[in-house]
Amino acid sequence: MKFIGAHVSASGGVENAPLNAKNIGANAFALFTKNQRQWVSAPLSQKSIEAFKKNCDDCGFDSRYILPHDSYLINLGHPDDTLIEKSRAAFLDEMQRCEQLGLQLLNFHPGSHLKEISVEMCLNRIAESINIALDKTAGVCAVIENTAGQGSNVGNKFEEIRYIIDRVEDKSRVGVCIDTCHTFAAGYDLVTKEALDAVFCKFDEVIGFGYLRAMHLNDSKKGVGSKVDRHESIGVGAIGNAAFEYIMKDSRFDNIPLILETPDEARWADEIAYLRSVAAL
Repeated sequence: MKFIGAHVSASGGVENAPLNAKNIGANAFALFTKNQRQWVSAPLSQKSIEAFKKNCDDCGFDSRYILPHDSYLINLGHPDDTLIEKSRAAFLDEMQRCEQLGLQLLNFHPGSHLKEISVEMCLNRIAESINIALDKTAGVCAVIENTAGQGSNVGNKFEEIRYIIDRVEDKSRVGVCIDTCHTFAAGYDLVTKEALDAVFCKFDEVIGFGYLRAMHLNDSKKGVGSKVDRHESIGVGAIGNAAFEYIMKDSRFDNIPLILETPDEARWADEIAYLRSVAAL
């Protein structure tokens, strides 16, 4: 079964996210559990935690298909020893918020070497950061999102993600979120069925579908290999409809959250309905 949703607003409290997701016809959703552009936010109140869980139950959302995203400020591969500790503390807080909300996944961008350390050293720091957080929490899977390869960001190559996974001690609590826009911008062609077969064959060989925990379904404003992270609405960008129809019809993408991060929120309900209709064919 396909679980499709969008990254919805949690404005006014995390408890509003499931209500916003229900309003667009979703059976999965993503959210920020705190302000994504601040290092420190007020702790979740018990009232909000209870209301979030109740609204999820009332709206029929299963925690397996809810995909929180961490703060954009966090860089788990930061080259500076003081600043990486700041990122690690913030990441741990994000993991603990997921624990409080009864959620099983935390999606995050792996990090950046800022052209100050080698890619390998950055990847080692990311793996160490994940191990630290997993050691201090329980029940939450750290879900590495592939990147477009902008600037000094790592994780745009499947091999780099595999390198991180290999160094995570508890393999049962690490996974991958594949973003279609990022994948395309990083140089993996998704336009034709033949190209899609090749990309996901490579994904399976290098990382393995057993680690796929989620996907972000986004078209791309820029072309393949552009290394520019600019999302577009489904079917109107450089990727086109074929990739999304491929994913909807392929059982390898069943039973994980499939999340829109497309730029026009007014189209989310229609995009979800379209994807669901394709899946039913």
